[in-house]
Amino acid sequence: MIRRCGRSRGTCSTGATHVQVNRSLLGEFAERLATEAWDIALLQEVPPRWLVPLCRRTEASGASALTARNTAAGARAWLADRRPDLLGSWEGGSNQILVRRPWRIEAVRRATLTRWPERRRLIFVDLRGPGARRLAAANLHASISGRGPEEDVLRAAERASRWSGDRPLVFGGDLNLRPRDSPSVFDVLHRRFGLSPPTAPHSVDHVLARNMELVHPPALLDAHWRERSIDDRWLRLSDHQPVVAVFGMR
Repeated sequence: MIRRCGRSRGTCSTGATHVQVNRSLLGEFAERLATEAWDIALLQEVPPRWLVPLCRRTEASGASALTARNTAAGARAWLADRRPDLLGSWEGGSNQILVRRPWRIEAVRRATLTRWPERRRLIFVDLRGPGARRLAAANLHASISGRGPEEDVLRAAERASRWSGDRPLVFGGDLNLRPRDSPSVFDVLHRRFGLSPPTAPHSVDHVLARNMELVHPPALLDAHWRERSIDDRWLRLSDHQPVVAVFGMR
């Protein structure tokens, strides 16, 4: 999962290890995502207008839920194309789910979890696959401070569990909760909603599942996955390390 991908701040510059460029990183990010083998990708805080080109480049279908800072989207997009350093995260955000064949999206649902200080939303999709198999996926970016992330995550888990019924469910995103700091929340996710264990104790990004076989536990990819080599330095495509997990259908 990727959060706040493709932002570059400041003019073109270089440091000891990384380079920054004052332009969109959509092309590099789409190319990197397209090279990986996955069935479902959960992306957080992606510019909304990236959905169509990301689907095209990765040969996927997709759905999104607008989150914060999306007023006057046309003007923001125009400025972001020319001076992304001026906007940063103010270009607008969305949570997105990309799905590759043989799975296809049959229905999309959205729920607003929090309106203040920033709007946080859950996106949920019903999927159909080979042999009429059914699967559901839910994606969110939880609030940051106080009890906000705990309330967002538990509210989202309840909604996703109710919407998915007894179907297998993939539930993930940037939960803004570390298992080492909030073990009780992940205990509730397991006991009440039947969700599998989280990622590493220090991680805030998680991919959980219910009614599925855990083949490969969620793990952070190598840090260089989110970076592209330019000469002898790196161009960073995301401020979070992606998480990957493998689940089997029972």
